[in-house]
Amino acid sequence: MTDKSTTIDPKLLEILVCPLTKAPLTFNRDTMELISRQAGLAFPIRDGIPIMLPDEARPLDDSEKARRD
Repeated sequence: MTDKSTTIDPKLLEILVCPLTKAPLTFNRDTMELISRQAGLAFPIRDGIPIMLPDEARPLDDSEKARRD
């Protein structure tokens, strides 16, 4: 059984891109964020809804930028 609070629909992840760079995103299950390494931003997912607003994103720290999921 899949817990909806810790997953994102794979089809949604396929079509979502970074609003700034148009680069693909990766899903971080631990932080519930969509990561844009190219932009250096993490977009939050709240109540299962990706918040794709740059003003709502947090900057990635250096270790997060270097990590390859």
